Amino acid sequence: MALMPKRVKYRKNQRGSRKGIAQRGTSLSFGSYGLKALGRGWIKNTQIEACRVAINRHMKRRGKLWIRLFPDKPVSKKPIEVRMGKGKGNPEFWVAVAKPGVMIMEIDGVSDQLAREALRLAAAKLGVPTKLVTRLDR
Repeated sequence: MALMPKRVKYRKNQRGSRKGIAQRGTSLSFGSYGLKALGRGWIKNTQIEACRVAINRHMKRRGKLWIRLFPDKPVSKKPIEVRMGKGKGNPEFWVAVAKPGVMIMEIDGVSDQLAREALRLAAAKLGVPTKLVTRLDR
């Protein structure tokens, strides 16, 4: 099941700016362990889903997982071997914009070792550099 909005105001978006650092959603709000973005980029809906599957498999469905990012930006692409011009392509996939400092996922209800390993596996599925944060870090 791919993450995407139920409906949007506009079907196609411009690429937008990824500069600056995250102003909101930068601290742990729900869990005791979290995965925080250090770099910037787009995180695809398929990457978020792969992280969710990896974490749930490793935790064997113990504990709770919060996904703090939602892919609400459509990215359009033109078909291969199509000449320039003739308008913008159709939306192909959805992305979430990750800026440095934004919290991507949070975990609670499992041991320290299990949470660290689960988030390490999830971090490998993402295209941005991340770090593990805990409640103790503050």
